[in-house]
Amino acid sequence: MSKIKSLILGSAAVIAASAGAQAADLPVKAKAVQYVKICSLYGAGFYYIPGTDTCIKLGGYVQADWNINAGNYGKPAWDEGGFRANGTGSRDSDYFTTRARVQLNIDTRTATEYGVVRTYWSSNFEHSTGFGPSSGNLTMDYGFVQFAGFTLGKAVSGFQTPWGAYGANNNTSFLLGGYDNATGINQIAYTWQFGNGVSAQVGIEDNRVINRGQLINASLAATNANLFTGVYTNQYGGNVSPDFVGNIRIDQAAFTAQLSGAVHNVHAGYYGATEQTGHPQDEWGFAISGGIQLKNLPTGPGDKLSLDATYADGATKYLISGVTGNNFDHFSGGNNGFYNSFAALALADGVFTNGSSISKTNGWGFRGAYVHNWTPNWESSVFGSYTQINYGSAGKAALVAQAAAVLPAVGVFAPGSVYNPNFAIWQVGTRTAWTPVKNLTFSGEVMYTNLDQASSGSFTPAAGTNPVGFKPGGVAYNFADQGIWSGNLRVRRTW
Repeated sequence: MSKIKSLILGSAAVIAASAGAQAADLPVKAKAVQYVKICSLYGAGFYYIPGTDTCIKLGGYVQADWNINAGNYGKPAWDEGGFRANGTGSRDSDYFTTRARVQLNIDTRTATEYGVVRTYWSSNFEHSTGFGPSSGNLTMDYGFVQFAGFTLGKAVSGFQTPWGAYGANNNTSFLLGGYDNATGINQIAYTWQFGNGVSAQVGIEDNRVINRGQLINASLAATNANLFTGVYTNQYGGNVSPDFVGNIRIDQAAFTAQLSGAVHNVHAGYYGATEQTGHPQDEWGFAISGGIQLKNLPTGPGDKLSLDATYADGATKYLISGVTGNNFDHFSGGNNGFYNSFAALALADGVFTNGSSISKTNGWGFRGAYVHNWTPNWESSVFGSYTQINYGSAGKAALVAQAAAVLPAVGVFAPGSVYNPNFAIWQVGTRTAWTPVKNLTFSGEVMYTNLDQASSGSFTPAAGTNPVGFKPGGVAYNFADQGIWSGNLRVRRTW
């Protein structure tokens, strides 16, 4: 019996040993490889670039726009001097335009002993119809590096309020009366963070494209086109100085407030075609702006009220800026014997005549917007603005003298007519947006713009001329304020 027991136990030991050996020979399951490592240091959406300590976030949107009585980017139907633009009211005018846009942005951040090093890039690819860029248009809104408090590259201007680019409407570039720099501006800036939501920034910004209006030499010959479009030969010289910009900001849960300032160099070319003619001395323009945005209003969660006011002297693009342009003209149907009524407004930083100094143009503007959330999926807003431009006594006198001396050769002012280049523009509008699912928004807005011109009477261009677009000469045109209705329908999917 003991021999049988020993045999059984020995057999069991052999089987156990054999099983252990076979188990040892089986492959061990490898640990899962984490190909994407989440980076939680800078908010949702960031992950580590494999093999580095740099976090990256990809984003963007796809957007489609339908603009009604407006050009690309929702520009209301003012002409801005461009042939086939909507303001002429001729049969070549576009009653609607469309645009499809794809945006891509890349945000990277790396923690260092100097703080976070950040790079940001954002570009748009789009196809548009109507007056303006068409298929294949590629733009770069932003491209900058942030390091140790510095911002270097194309970024939002330090003059702009945090809500200035997209306060309450789809196309803020055309809500006038304050600064809009939604596409960024080349700059070198430094930001101080004082704690408790208080910060300050100073910077130098390249003003060549975004922040330079026209500079008018009123000694040059005037034409019908000047009167009907407000387009003058720009007499700015080279870019000799950046704009100096700064702000102080307070960010709190209940409100955000900002006070901004900018200094702008007004640098003319020569009085004539050569250096021997001389030139006016440079002038320094400036702009100041103050604004506040109230949040957590008792009217509902997410509701906001945004207000800002701006004054500019010799730096008018801080009032009417970005892609807006420097000229506004619009024609409407004739009445009381006039072929058409029209308004033509020109925005300029200053005016001079041969041998004189530069007379700076000044102006002020106010903007307001209120956003109300009906439900988490529906919101509506109302917005408006008022802008006033004044050429000053010397600048106005120079432009009036130019018109009185030269325009009679190409047309006739009716007796009692008064030409006055000063103007105002006021606007009011509303927008409603529906977000059925996260990051997908359908919106529509309508806006009324009034070109409030200061001239009176009428002007008849010489017979046989074509003052603008298909408008004929030899008939009277009446100076009158012009109202423009425009609309925009948009769908945007953000990711």
